[in-house]
Amino acid sequence: MKRFAFATVSTIAIAAGSSVVAEPQAEVLHWWTSGGEAKSVAVLQEEFASNGGTWTDMPVAGGGGDAAMTALRARVLAGNAPTAVQLKGPAIQEWYEEGVLADISSVAEAEGWADVLPASIAGHMKCEGTWCAAPVNVHRVDWIWANADVLAANGIEMPTTWDEFNAAADKLQAAGVIPLAHGGQAWQDATVFETVVLGIGGPEFFQKALVDLDPEALTSDTMVQAFDQMRTLRGYVDENFSGRDWNLATAMVMNGEAAFQIMGDWAKGEFLAAGKTPGEDFLCASTPGDGYLYNVDSFAMFDVDGDDKKAGQDLLAKLIVAPNFQKVFNLNKGSIPARTDVGLDDFDICANLSAEDMGATSASGSLLPSYAHGMALRGSQAGAITDVVTAHFNSDMSSADAVQQLADAVANSY
Repeated sequence: MKRFAFATVSTIAIAAGSSVVAEPQAEVLHWWTSGGEAKSVAVLQEEFASNGGTWTDMPVAGGGGDAAMTALRARVLAGNAPTAVQLKGPAIQEWYEEGVLADISSVAEAEGWADVLPASIAGHMKCEGTWCAAPVNVHRVDWIWANADVLAANGIEMPTTWDEFNAAADKLQAAGVIPLAHGGQAWQDATVFETVVLGIGGPEFFQKALVDLDPEALTSDTMVQAFDQMRTLRGYVDENFSGRDWNLATAMVMNGEAAFQIMGDWAKGEFLAAGKTPGEDFLCASTPGDGYLYNVDSFAMFDVDGDDKKAGQDLLAKLIVAPNFQKVFNLNKGSIPARTDVGLDDFDICANLSAEDMGATSASGSLLPSYAHGMALRGSQAGAITDVVTAHFNSDMSSADAVQQLADAVANSY
């Protein structure tokens, strides 16, 4: 009905001999619904409105985005795709192959995206050479967050190895503190798992196992050790973890109910939104081992009818990658800018550590796409791995059986 109304106005104006510039319209589907995330997306809404646009918000709760993707598929099948959708990694390519994405190369070229985005990040935003998505940020996935007071009260330093983490967790448990805040959702299990694989196997093993899906790596003794560590971690989680959202687990660390959380740096957005200070109220460190797992939020533009919606897409794409939004958004979100030319003087110590490590790992070849957050694998392969990880975490399945099931599941996912 709205589209018909705009068409009618345009027709009348043209008949009267005047010209009308389409008012930018954008219906935006995303899953940023928690405190820090909602505050971040509000920044984009405000910028869009201040540039003459009308934003229709379509938030779908669920940190991993699974519910949002279900809603998206229903909309696309009905021939009523949103203007812009929070998408990332191989999922962008999958939708492109279905012939439903728009080409935003004119904006990308006019704004010089190729000159300010890392090549690896830019690669995710292109579909057969054309720009089809706009990157918002770079999240680091392999973080440990901790309550500073709880650690100090128990004489514990931030762990640098998994053995140190286990020793600290045993000490905390004996003192009546929940060692690890965790939410029993499949994507959260997968998040912890991939940090364990990286820490125990190293970057080269991670690449072989969870990016290349090499059968030898998937069935190796190293992978058995990773599942052994997952079984150990299961013992450090409280009994009420099932179904808990990730931000509620973050709140457990904030209020001192739990000591640690293993989660991407969107968790930092929750601490900041609650007025907590990094280095004082909470601590951040990479999970044990070398490497850097990245998760890039981005918006893909879908083919839509109407000059108003196309104008909305162009405006949205321009604003998303512009320096101001990249800075303000990421200060709220906990991530770092995708642009390499945005100064980090106003960013906290965790963000600066993230940027420093990203540069170093990019140079060393250990900057790796997160499998758990849709950057490394297509949905069927990632889902096959996560199903095994979650089944193991929620049962008494042996590590050897998990490894065999992992290899079988991956082989059957193609």
